[in-house]
Amino acid sequence: MKELKIRNRVASIPIIQGGMGVGVSRSSLAGAVAKEGGIGVISSAQIGYDEPDFEGNEQACNLRAIDQHIARAKELAQGAGLVGVNIMTALKHYKEHVREAVKAKADLIICGAGLPAELPGIVREAAREFDCRDGELPALAPIVSSEKAARVICKLWEKKYDCQPDLIIVEGPKAGGHLGFSREQLETLTPQAYDEEIRRIVACARELGERRGAHIPVVAAGGIFDRADVEHAFSLGAEGVQVASRFVATDECDASEAFKQAYVWADEEDLTIIKSPVGMPGRAIRNRFIEQMEAGGGRIERCYRCLEHCDPKRAPYCITKALVNAVKGDLDHGLIFVGANVGRIREITSVHKIMRELAF
Repeated sequence: MKELKIRNRVASIPIIQGGMGVGVSRSSLAGAVAKEGGIGVISSAQIGYDEPDFEGNEQACNLRAIDQHIARAKELAQGAGLVGVNIMTALKHYKEHVREAVKAKADLIICGAGLPAELPGIVREAAREFDCRDGELPALAPIVSSEKAARVICKLWEKKYDCQPDLIIVEGPKAGGHLGFSREQLETLTPQAYDEEIRRIVACARELGERRGAHIPVVAAGGIFDRADVEHAFSLGAEGVQVASRFVATDECDASEAFKQAYVWADEEDLTIIKSPVGMPGRAIRNRFIEQMEAGGGRIERCYRCLEHCDPKRAPYCITKALVNAVKGDLDHGLIFVGANVGRIREITSVHKIMRELAF
């Protein structure tokens, strides 16, 4: 299996651990994956949820935690692999999170939940503010679900910032959490049809990269479970894979034991597609919380100011509260995002064993 080259950085194992919030992938998990030679990813979404002053001071806690968890993950990695940050463009404080990731010298910034149109500009401003050298700047990786989205972001960055993505992550319909597809697409899109979409995105990345004398690697994400899935992704032209759900059921995952066991116990029939407070579909485990939301929702007691376009007066539930409850182990009152293959997970294992299974 070839190494994954991303601008001036190299991961000896071309496996990215997907960013999972709130609090599911922080420094413990990301550091363990990086130590194995892969790319460990911290999710910045409400990353400071367990800081003692989080209630009422969310923004400061999140920025503080981004810095702390990047530093700790790099320490755990012991000089191997790369440490990245997943920052959703839908976050209310998206720009501030990007700036903090630059300041903390993250190796990679991954952005999804919308097109990160302004990402290069934010990074450059932060680089000037924090006096970062070119070699210290993070590589930039948008998450897309279609060739159209890939072309839009590449052309936009080229026109406005004279640059291209350092990496493109293609997230398919089998992914967990917020999904870049409509409910109808999730129900009708076949694996064969999406394979063709990946091939088109690979061709698009090659074409756009060659115009600038550069190379834009493509990483496939969503539904990657075993070595056969990895090899299939490579056969489509991908140069790496992103894996998320499998890393939840590990000793190193930052979530509670109850949260991890929910993954072990879940079967395919337990999964459902829900709508987030901002209207985006997401895949989750059906539980008492979801049943209560379907029955009429609950009252939002306070707003944690997490998503840019969330209106607490109209939202059926508070996604921050639901995700924090889940990661802490209060599953009856929590939202448990999962990938489509969670039913194949049957034990808690280690990051080392998963990396060996997928890459060797």
